[in-house]
Amino acid sequence: MSHNTFGHLFRVTTWGESHGPALGCVVDGCPPGIALTSADIQAFLDKRRPGTGKFVTQRREPDEVKILSGVFEDAATDGPRTTGTPISLLIDNTDQRSKDYSEIAQAFRPGHADYPYFAKYGVRDYRGGGRSSARETAARVAAGAIARKIIPSVTLRAALVQIGPHAIDRARWDWDETLNNPYWSPDAAIIPVWEEHLEAVRKAGSSTGAVVEVEATGVPAGWGAPLYGKLDAELAAALMSINAAKGVEIGAGFAAASLSGEDNADEMRMGPNGPEFLSNQAGGVLGGLSTGQPVVARVAFKPTSSILTPRRSVDQAGHEVDLRTKGRHDPCVGIRGAPVVEAMVACVLADAFLRHRAQTGGGAFVPGGEGRR
Repeated sequence: MSHNTFGHLFRVTTWGESHGPALGCVVDGCPPGIALTSADIQAFLDKRRPGTGKFVTQRREPDEVKILSGVFEDAATDGPRTTGTPISLLIDNTDQRSKDYSEIAQAFRPGHADYPYFAKYGVRDYRGGGRSSARETAARVAAGAIARKIIPSVTLRAALVQIGPHAIDRARWDWDETLNNPYWSPDAAIIPVWEEHLEAVRKAGSSTGAVVEVEATGVPAGWGAPLYGKLDAELAAALMSINAAKGVEIGAGFAAASLSGEDNADEMRMGPNGPEFLSNQAGGVLGGLSTGQPVVARVAFKPTSSILTPRRSVDQAGHEVDLRTKGRHDPCVGIRGAPVVEAMVACVLADAFLRHRAQTGGGAFVPGGEGRR
């Protein structure tokens, strides 16, 4: 599988660079007959696009998506529907300022992918990071919008739960609140704390990290595969592939190391529709298979590497240099991370559903029930 492609039956190939004429993706494996318009995709791109707040990059990109293939409309349909062929999506870049990067054309920015890209390929697009830019995530969000159409019974939502050292109070968690502020925070009271922290970071020309949590409800038991096709392994790989992601937890995650066996085991009782869990330390996945519980994951994003503070580095000729990065950058990339995290989980779950259906016909055995359903 190409390193620009992820997925098995639902496959996504992204292409394009931060300062190229356009970027986009090709989605292959989408079932036919699904209603799909550019507006369905645009709604999610609008949530991710830059230039929408004080503490995100001021690069102004409309992120208007065009569907080039894979849908068809005629008199027999009530709108464009997928044909089962590859869906090609195009998003133009319209607000590049490549001159901002002229000073680092020959130098490697600390914390960026500049050096390993050059070491591997012997050439690199230094303008905004080229292929390694977070601009590439627009294509992922577009693909995720299509993935959601394949699993309409699954509800996906993400929230920003920490910026720098300041974490939300989980006792005040309110999913509806994530739609009322530009930070995707489920805790309204943390907003002034975050803004004070972000303002100090911005004025210092520095950056800060963040944590995004995602929850998928409506995932039935049995999606995934044992051992090498584990659902949590696929999720971790997909989430770690997001630009600036440096850690992923499923369920209790690293906190599970401090729990007792009694506290960590999610006990069960029989409910009217099958087993019901009394807790969810596993994050909805056991043995690589979904349990029917909400699938829960967290992603840690590092501080943005593009900062104004001079940092020691070297250039392509081997000279030692002091480097500061100009341009328009997010002081905290995690602020726009929630839509990207949702999209990657959507793609993994759509793929898991299609693979599960191919192997089992789509049903699952339910204890005390009539067998597979």
